[in-house]
Amino acid sequence: MFKKVAFTYYPVTNMDRARAFYGGTLGLPCSTRSPTSPWVEYDLPEGGCLAITTVTQDAPASNAGGAVAFEVEDLDACMDDLKAKGVPFLSDLIHSPVCRMAVIKDPDGNSILLHQLTPKEA
Repeated sequence: MFKKVAFTYYPVTNMDRARAFYGGTLGLPCSTRSPTSPWVEYDLPEGGCLAITTVTQDAPASNAGGAVAFEVEDLDACMDDLKAKGVPFLSDLIHSPVCRMAVIKDPDGNSILLHQLTPKEA
């Protein structure tokens, strides 16, 4: 019955500020938008879609329990870049047996995980 996760969305309170963060600061490629739309989508090159919206009137929250996780090529370089841009971090580097992660927040307080898989040994 279910085929895949179609998209993840976050509620935002200020679309211009959110677009500046996701498109500018994070550099995500915008795939769907119009100048007056309350819904903007970012399709990632290797799959997955994040939408931001003001249409739901939901309150953004870092403690909502869910978060989007973005796979990155180089977590250390990504963290350095985002710290230089003043992006707030909600965690230090997190190590697991299969990956490394860090948590940042967007301008509305939504949590975003930065994720890098640990290469498998041959």
